Amino acid sequence: MAPHAATVAPARHPQDRRKVPVVGLLAKAMLIDPPTDTEWCTIGAALNAGDQPMDDLVDWMYAQGMDSTRTLFNQAMAHGIRSVENPPEPLLTFFTHIEATPDWVDWKRIRSGQRFFQRGGLDTIFLARDVPFLGGFAASGINRTLLLTKTGQSGKSGSAQRFAETMQWALSTIADDGLSPQGSGYQATLHVRMIHAFVRRHVGALPEWQAEDWGTPVNQTDMAATILGALYVPAVLSLSFGIVATPRELDGVAHLTRYVGWLMGVEEQYLPVSFRDAMKRLYHYLMSLHRPDETSRAMAVPMANDPLHWRYSNFEAIRRRIAWAQHISITTTYIGRAQMRSLGLPTYMPPWYPMLRIPVNLLRTGANFILPGGRLRQARSGLRRQYEFMHALSAEGHAKIGHSAGWVGHAA
Repeated sequence: MAPHAATVAPARHPQDRRKVPVVGLLAKAMLIDPPTDTEWCTIGAALNAGDQPMDDLVDWMYAQGMDSTRTLFNQAMAHGIRSVENPPEPLLTFFTHIEATPDWVDWKRIRSGQRFFQRGGLDTIFLARDVPFLGGFAASGINRTLLLTKTGQSGKSGSAQRFAETMQWALSTIADDGLSPQGSGYQATLHVRMIHAFVRRHVGALPEWQAEDWGTPVNQTDMAATILGALYVPAVLSLSFGIVATPRELDGVAHLTRYVGWLMGVEEQYLPVSFRDAMKRLYHYLMSLHRPDETSRAMAVPMANDPLHWRYSNFEAIRRRIAWAQHISITTTYIGRAQMRSLGLPTYMPPWYPMLRIPVNLLRTGANFILPGGRLRQARSGLRRQYEFMHALSAEGHAKIGHSAGWVGHAA
């Protein structure tokens, strides 16, 4: 049942390049050209391509019995394939490839990218939530998959749970040594990769899934754009939020994105090789994916209202209202009123929160560049605040990655 790429793009891939708000302006400022005809056809064809290595492994797991094979998968993921006695050939093949870290991986560059995310503290997390995550619902083709996997905790009714899981995953990838083999981010990313294979298997078999229109669920183009949105975009936005970065850190962000994307099952040809190349790829992918429709409103409105339900230790009612206004302010600032309107969101909120935070961040990050050990202290403080924010999203202070879509492993 593993999906295979087709040479003809599905109907969701437009013949003409679409205009992309904000990112299009940044790309032009960086003198990035629209995709060539060959690049455009490649992006369209990738909408039909899944993750062959993981799809093949999951097919084998179902054929052999999910309970026993899932245990072996989890053991290999947590302790390495050598910890599995006489590993079955499909499992051995998959993990031998994963554990053979590509030659291009530079751990110093990855560490630099991780530190930049840590230094951004809550503002980087807020930017990730309010712009690429919330604004990303304008990519209606991706929404189709989300809506077909909802069970009350995912899809349009579970945006809070999905964001909490996404944040938990992101924090694991930017943790110190999180992406080392068997590290927390390494394991979390492979876990999400397997969930994606479950979703492809389940949603692709549904009678309402129209492959000729929508392509393959959780395909290469969607995954490549999503990984850029999750890691690269918040870093770019952080610069405009007054969080100062060095060229080395920005290069590290792109390299971090590349390696996480590789672990997630995105083919190397769709991953960035530099900070500028990441912007180019994001621009090109969004020209295909950006198309808000009724599903965009169905997904965006509940998530925009999530702060009204966050947990606070005191003054909860007023802090919820402030948080709602704060996040609407961020979203409006970066995607604009027209895009807010297309997502069914309020358009009247002024950019008060960014205007308050930008001078504070400029002063704080600027000072930490001057003071000995300042950036390291800022990273430690920022990471601590990022973890503390999880308590507003979840009573336990953490989220179980894959919980909102984990049921598809049994339904597929």
